[in-house]
Amino acid sequence: MIGDKKVLFSGMQATGNLTLGNYLGALKNWVTLSDEYECFYSVVDMHSITVRQDPATLRKRARTLLTLYIAAGLDPEKNCIYYQSHVSAHAELAWILNCFTYMGELNRMTQFKDKSAKHADNINAGLFTYPVLMAADILLYQADVVPVGNDQKQHLEITRDIAERFNNIYGDVFTIPEGYYGKVGARIMSLQDPSRKMSKSDENPNASIYLLDDPDTIMRKCKRAVTDSEGQILYRDEQPGVKNLIDIYSACLGKTPEETVREFDGKGYGDFKIAVGEAVVSVLKPLQDEVARLEKDKAYLDGIIKANAEKAGYFANKTLRKVQKKVGFPERVR
Repeated sequence: MIGDKKVLFSGMQATGNLTLGNYLGALKNWVTLSDEYECFYSVVDMHSITVRQDPATLRKRARTLLTLYIAAGLDPEKNCIYYQSHVSAHAELAWILNCFTYMGELNRMTQFKDKSAKHADNINAGLFTYPVLMAADILLYQADVVPVGNDQKQHLEITRDIAERFNNIYGDVFTIPEGYYGKVGARIMSLQDPSRKMSKSDENPNASIYLLDDPDTIMRKCKRAVTDSEGQILYRDEQPGVKNLIDIYSACLGKTPEETVREFDGKGYGDFKIAVGEAVVSVLKPLQDEVARLEKDKAYLDGIIKANAEKAGYFANKTLRKVQKKVGFPERVR
């Protein structure tokens, strides 16, 4: 707790380009949480280097991601928006928590198995201990709640296990975080393979709509979206491509899938795809305009980065000093 509010922590990786799925499924909904929670939103650039990154590209994407947070409506006065790498307590706590995490627990993590298969030439220790750094991210701020999708539930469980193990030895040091399952954002699937989520790492450029795609690119991708030969705009599992487009249109315009189906009753896929593209453009164009405006104000962004790193560091170090004392590290001479 900070004041009267519970603490919420979340973050996104500074790799790839954010997609429409990231926005409609998560970022858009983060904006509504700051009234209820004390929110820490991290650009998790330390996690990013488990896979080799071009340094200049990583720096650029990290800044763009932080800018997108603000452009999407996250007020940097009400939310702590910061770079993970600017708060050294993340790495320091991760080392300590490594010593309270078992190899067997890490061996069971499905993400490690998946990423090892994808990056067989670079199965590094960071990839293996990734969940411990994630646990440090959450526990540093004594987070009460963490928004989680199905693919992150395992990470939250190991975080809870590590925290409980530490608390059982040293007393109530960490808050045990709960998953946040509030308003669920739309689950947006790939435009080319609607059996999979839209992903920023998809190798097919037509599969994902990126937040900074220009209107012509968005329209082209929507027109190329996979549908079927049935020719009817119905919201059902037997038509996954059409169902996905209905979800996108509905989420962009604040409609229910049923309203969308009624609106396009008797119309063809061609007209529907154009309407979907126009709906996406109507949502992303204002966001893109705000990103462009913010990027021109370097001093403003730099000020936010500095102030919020200091704020995050203040709360993170309160926890870190407590942990260091508990495990027996010598006290610092002031």
